[in-house]
Amino acid sequence: MFLNLNRFLPCTIAEGPGKRFCLWTQGCAKRCPGCCNAPMQAFEPRRILSVSEICEQILQSVKEDEIEGVTFLGGEPLLQAKGLAEVARFARDHGLSVMVFTGYTLSECRENPLPGVPDLLHFTDVLVDGPYLRDKPDELRNWVGSTNQTFHYFTDRYTSTIETDPLYASLVEIRPGSNASSFTLNGCPKTLSPIEE
Repeated sequence: MFLNLNRFLPCTIAEGPGKRFCLWTQGCAKRCPGCCNAPMQAFEPRRILSVSEICEQILQSVKEDEIEGVTFLGGEPLLQAKGLAEVARFARDHGLSVMVFTGYTLSECRENPLPGVPDLLHFTDVLVDGPYLRDKPDELRNWVGSTNQTFHYFTDRYTSTIETDPLYASLVEIRPGSNASSFTLNGCPKTLSPIEE
């Protein structure tokens, strides 16, 4: 099975609690105004990797970076839930936590699940759900952009204290891009405009 990714990071401290392997899927139908990942909305092939290739990368991150978990973002990860469920199963089998961000609500996921979503949720520790609403900015909680978005804890791996823990507050990472005049940014910038590629 293959996944269409926009990109991945072997190790980040800005996309969930602790050091994490993070991947961004390509493609999203939500089109939330003001989305900070707007270049990831288009349904087009970007970086096609097999589930096994991704799992190999995760193992490498475990060895080299001592990550504690994986995070799935987008784009919209639930549109590729079948493949991500396999990655999540692999991560959990190796003692890692799984955190998923989605524009769908949990009730939508349960009432009319996309293919693979029940399996992905089964292997998820923390789900952050809901579309981004730019007229309802959230200045208090970590990792979310708007107050309507909800954290759901499916295991006891984490508690709601992570939402406001100052250790994780508004972390942003800036990394060199593919050429000398470009850069990539990840994290939850509370005061920056949407990033364009």
